[in-house]
Amino acid sequence: MLAPVLTPPSSWMQKPNDDVDAGKNQKRQDQREDMSQRQLPIILALGTTQTLAWASSYYLPAILADPIARDLGVSSNWIFGAFSASLVISAMLGPRIGRQIDLVGGRQVLSASNLTIAAGLVLLGFSSSVSMMALAWLVIGIGMALGLYDAAFAALGRIYGTEARGSITGITLMAGFASTVGWPLTAWGLAHIGWRDTCFAWAAAHILIGLPLNLLMMPKVKGAKDAGTAAAKPHIPLDRTMILLAFVFAAAWTVTGAMAVHFPRILEATGATPVEAIAAGALIGPAQVGARVLEASFLSRFHPLWSTRLACITHPIGAAIVGVIGGAAAGAFALFHGSGNGVLTIARGTLPLSIFGPKDFGYRLGIIGAPARMAQAVAPLAFGLLIDFMGGKVLIVSSALSLAALAALFLIRPEQRPA
Repeated sequence: MLAPVLTPPSSWMQKPNDDVDAGKNQKRQDQREDMSQRQLPIILALGTTQTLAWASSYYLPAILADPIARDLGVSSNWIFGAFSASLVISAMLGPRIGRQIDLVGGRQVLSASNLTIAAGLVLLGFSSSVSMMALAWLVIGIGMALGLYDAAFAALGRIYGTEARGSITGITLMAGFASTVGWPLTAWGLAHIGWRDTCFAWAAAHILIGLPLNLLMMPKVKGAKDAGTAAAKPHIPLDRTMILLAFVFAAAWTVTGAMAVHFPRILEATGATPVEAIAAGALIGPAQVGARVLEASFLSRFHPLWSTRLACITHPIGAAIVGVIGGAAAGAFALFHGSGNGVLTIARGTLPLSIFGPKDFGYRLGIIGAPARMAQAVAPLAFGLLIDFMGGKVLIVSSALSLAALAALFLIRPEQRPA
């Protein structure tokens, strides 16, 4: 007679595999926690330096354009013209600077931005003629190319690769308060020490705060190459996806640039009072930060393409509410516009990274972002003319641009492409 075969319970057979799976899951969780802990100091440092960079460059003309123009005896349009030229310079240098970050990392480049912006601010503070003022803004434009979001995103992509999404979101959460911090500080300086010494004070902040943080907190990346002996510039074809992404961000940044300058004027044209328009404008910053918190939490589980699509629809929704209700809905429009703009800022870094991966990320980001910076430079003048002609109906144009960007996003596949 054959002896019975004793079969152990299935739970016994599964236990080793379950232990292995649990061990792997725990290891992955520990790695994620370790990554977050290592990212936090860099996020805090870069968030601080980005806030400083934006406050002392991009947001400076809003407060200082008129007093500078009065001292130089010219129209403030000269100041804004020089500022637009600085944005064009920044756009032209974007791909080259992105390539440099791909080669050597962001530590050197971001530190150079502090020195360059500081030099431009000192030159601006000493300006006694239009030509000297214009030269100062060109220097600041070079500094903006070296040190604003695109450079910071490229630096994080060089350090963390495909895991950079969280750190990109983190620094935009902090730098989202650049105008909230920068405008009051610049206005306080203008009132108490004058615009020239305010420029000198911002320059000192770059040397005493920004430069040490970028030098000490940004790590040296592995595999960094010497710029003089680096490999030849990579060939990145301008394929369909690249062109679509460039169009998406150019259209979105046209709206952003126009709203940053003309937001109160547009709302007043829709029937809002000056007080309502200004109060609504104050809601944009909190809306941006709130949307970025949502991106860092709930939306982080989805591909960035989905959050970018949501961001492109918010401005038209807000414009439609104003179109139906009128200027009384100015606050609702500000919340919708600000939330979309907050997510789009993050998407400018995370979306190309998720599609193309970290290889040559800085150079690719510079190419994609160049049309957006050009559009941002032209948008204030173009929309100013449109407002004179269309009034509040200019929101039809801005909404059409946002919807065109949304349509382009639906033509892009979310799968990451091989390097």
